[in-house]
This record gives sequence, C-alpha cells and structure tokens, in this order.
Amino acid sequence: MNRITVLGGGAWGTALAVTLMRAGRDVTLWARDAETVEAINGSAMNPRYLPGIKLNPVPATTGDLAAALEGAECLLSVVPAQATRALFGAFGDGLANGVPVVLCAKGIERSTGKLMSEMATELLPHNPAAALSGPSFATDVAKGLPTAVTVAAHDADLASGLAAAFSSDRFRCYSSGDLTGVEIGGALKNVLAIAAGAVAGAGLGASAEAAMVTRGFVELRRIGAAYGAKPETLMGLSGLGDLILSCGSAQSRNFAYGQALGRGEELAGRPLAEGVATAAIAAEIAASRGIEAPIVAAVDAVLKGRISIADAVAALLSRPLKSETD
Repeated sequence: MNRITVLGGGAWGTALAVTLMRAGRDVTLWARDAETVEAINGSAMNPRYLPGIKLNPVPATTGDLAAALEGAECLLSVVPAQATRALFGAFGDGLANGVPVVLCAKGIERSTGKLMSEMATELLPHNPAAALSGPSFATDVAKGLPTAVTVAAHDADLASGLAAAFSSDRFRCYSSGDLTGVEIGGALKNVLAIAAGAVAGAGLGASAEAAMVTRGFVELRRIGAAYGAKPETLMGLSGLGDLILSCGSAQSRNFAYGQALGRGEELAGRPLAEGVATAAIAAEIAASRGIEAPIVAAVDAVLKGRISIADAVAALLSRPLKSETD
C-alpha cells in the first residue's frame, strides 16, 4: 500500500495527503476545484481550506478522477459524507478490485440511513471498506503536530496493515476490528458538538456545557450498542476522544455552527457541518429503534426550527428524574 490516492481537496483531505507523504507514501491528491489544484501544485498552499499553512511535502494534485484512481493501491475518501455516493458512482471501472477504501468523512447517509462503510460496500463490493477517525484537526495534522487516530476495518489484519502504512513519528494510528463502533462514534460526536456549541453560544454556562456533553455521550453509547458497537471502542479515540475535541473548540466546524446557532447568527454560507445532516437521520434511527436520545432529538428539532434552544434546554431539564446509570 505505497501508492495512495486521497479524494478530496478540502482541509482534511489535504492534511491527510501531506501526512501520508511524511510516512513515506507515494500520494496523489484529487480535488474537484481547479483553483485548489493550481494553488497546491503552484504554491504549495491550499489558501481556501488551509490558509497560511505551507504544505511540506507537497502532494501531486489533479482534478482528473480517472488519473487519480489509476494504479492506486489504497484509497482514502475525504469528501463530505452526503457527497460520497455520487463520487463513488463516478468511478466506473477506474478502481481496481481489492484496493482498500478508507472512509474519512464522519456521518450517516441522510437518504438511506446507511453508515459510510455500508454505502461503500453496496457501491464497491470488490473493495474492502475501512475508516479513519479520531480527535484530529486538519490544521494540526497539516502542521505536523502530534495526533493519534484509529483505523478500523472488519478485517483486523487489514486495519493493522493500514495503520502501519499511515503512521509516522507525528501521526500515530491505532487499529481496530470494530468498524461499526468507530463510524458511530465519529458520526454522532458531530451532532453532540452542535449541541455543545449551541449551549455555549446561548451563554448558558460551562456547567451546562459539561452536562450536555456528558449526557450526550450516554446517548452515543446507547445508539452504538444498538448497532453492535463495542463499549471500549466508544470509550476510545474515535468516540470519547473525538467528542472531547469537537465539543471544546471553535476549530470544530460543528461546534462553531452550534455557537452561531446559539447566538442567533446567520447560518447560510457557513462552512459545512456534517452534524446538521447526521442529526436528522440519527434522530429518526433512535426513534424507530426505541432508543432514548433526547439530546439528539433536541438538536434535530432546533435545526429544523421546531423549538428554540431555551425551550429545548428547559425540556431536557424537566424530564423525569432517574438514576444516572439508567
């Protein structure tokens, strides 16, 4: 797995391409935007998504999808979750059978309720699916700051091989055979980051933020359990670790989106927050399976304008009292 193709010229895709080159891999980066392709190849920068960061080393970048797929021994998909199906559908016969597809977008497909790996298996049945997830900001990774993530696949040996191929002295990859657990943690933490940001933006205090994150993690574990996720996975980097990072910094696009929501600011034109689409399908899944997830449901209701943040918090606080461990 030396020749790696990274699909997605945004902040995370660019950062991953650079860090894989630091690990000694031969990397091709595909970007949809021609200006991004020109900027990376011409000035070693991605000013639209990673402003002010000089890329070192510089990945060979192209806007030609067929050329990017040709000869790939491993593929990282770093396009937004809701755009992944359309991109995979454009592959044709461009991706060789057996090439692992590592999913780096964190979400659940809104139209089908499928995890990214389920969608990948449907569209690319001859390519094993994996996922890379964990507490990581693209700017930190692009700068070469120390970061640890999880690489998961149903085949534990594949996960271990991918983790070894991706790791370097500043980017440590742990492997996991619990692909479902890693994906659930990554998807739902985005929803909870919106909740934490909304509480912060509304000025409800640090105590309320801590309560929201902690009780939100209970809901993440409930939904994860319904999918068969292992508890230790959800307590790890891709679950609790990513939740802590995303719920504590405006560098998180989901937290920043929630802050703007809590402040009553204009939301149109803001950077993509994957949790917006995930909130709706996660709330539907929880309701259909009889899973108690009032915070996830509240986030969905607030995003759809059905309830105000103040009313949502009041409703959560007025729920019947019970044991914390129930």
